[in-house]
Amino acid sequence: MPKNSLLLLCYALLILCSANSYAQTQIAADLTIRKNLSNDQLLTLVQKQTFRYFWDFAHPVSGMARERNTTSRSFGDNVVTTGGTGFGIMATIVAAERKFIPRKEAAAHTLKIIDFLLKADRFHGAYPHWLNGETRKVIPFSKKDDGADIVETSYLFQGLLTAQQYYTANNAVEKDIRVKIKQLWDNVEWNWFTQNKNVLYWHWSPDYNWDMNMPIKGWNECLITYVMAASSPTHAISKTVYTEGWPGSNTFINGKTYYNKYTLPLGPDYGGPLFWTQYSFLGLDPHGLKDQYADYWQQAVNHTLINREYCIENPLKYKGYGINCWGLTASDSWQGYSGHSPTNDLGVITPTAALSAFPYAPQYVMQALRHFYEDLGDKIWGEYGFIDAFNQQHDWYAKTYLAIDQGPIIVMIENYRTGLLWKLFMSNPDVKNGLNKLGFNAPALHH
Repeated sequence: MPKNSLLLLCYALLILCSANSYAQTQIAADLTIRKNLSNDQLLTLVQKQTFRYFWDFAHPVSGMARERNTTSRSFGDNVVTTGGTGFGIMATIVAAERKFIPRKEAAAHTLKIIDFLLKADRFHGAYPHWLNGETRKVIPFSKKDDGADIVETSYLFQGLLTAQQYYTANNAVEKDIRVKIKQLWDNVEWNWFTQNKNVLYWHWSPDYNWDMNMPIKGWNECLITYVMAASSPTHAISKTVYTEGWPGSNTFINGKTYYNKYTLPLGPDYGGPLFWTQYSFLGLDPHGLKDQYADYWQQAVNHTLINREYCIENPLKYKGYGINCWGLTASDSWQGYSGHSPTNDLGVITPTAALSAFPYAPQYVMQALRHFYEDLGDKIWGEYGFIDAFNQQHDWYAKTYLAIDQGPIIVMIENYRTGLLWKLFMSNPDVKNGLNKLGFNAPALHH
């Protein structure tokens, strides 16, 4: 081959490779703490820097979100999370809309994830909690949790169905996204996870079958799982599975009033960890969302305010708690991972707890955000936004970031600012059918 032709071929290949490479845009970390930012500037900064977790730190082979930024003894950097990736897919939509990255790159990255998922381990269409981002094989979450996890699968599909509504352009990549999401979605056998009973079961294993025997009963983070299972166009559950299965726990109905002002419709005393009113509502818009059990806006707002009020009261007298420093939810702690709440209080504040509650109590959350950034930023603000958690009593500051904690910060700040993810998810025809089938009422269902 003549030398000039060879040069032209190399040049053509270079152009082709760069066209197919989505991660061209790098987002620089901004580690300088500035105390003169407007509210809008601060919100944008937090969204942008936190998004680096799902972009610059995405798994290089799969594009999936890594479980956490620390490595696993057995699997190195390859532990990716299905639920956290669902949150990351939603965060990527925010990044495209806010022009942190070009839409074309956002779409290419999302398609890369979908192509990985098409060939990854699935069990009756459902994904495991963790996958190996290189081999596509399941990584056991625990000994018997080595198969399907339909709660994590529901978080993943909350993100995918939102993406299906967002990537509507008439180009090859966005068409591919829509077609392949439908293929994945139609394959999940939600109704199979009932074992022919009127309740959904969380796990199934090819080696241990139904041994984990964990019926999904509320109130907790799993409302979205029942909504997804009812929304399936191919393998839907009946309304009876929801009405008989979901409210089957003895802490489902609450009805008590806390601090003489906040009535909590559902859940255990003080409401449990705050992620219970966040994970399901990244896509589900709680405004005006009601069914026979609760007004979900009241549930989300009052749970948030009770959690904050508890931290202000600070009955265990932990250092740092107060009107600017609150938020108890599941996260790392100085004693290992724990589901922090007013009834399991280890003195650990987790930034995602307050920040992912932005739509519910914006004035109070902004106070907390300013304190976290302006007063504690030198200890808790880093390359992927705020660290996972801290405990001032023990002078402990996590070195970790977790996908399931970083993702909701970006998404819920955006839902507060524009309602973007709520509008997209609630416009999905399958979701509307599912909500109608389960007897929900919501403004989006009347459009």
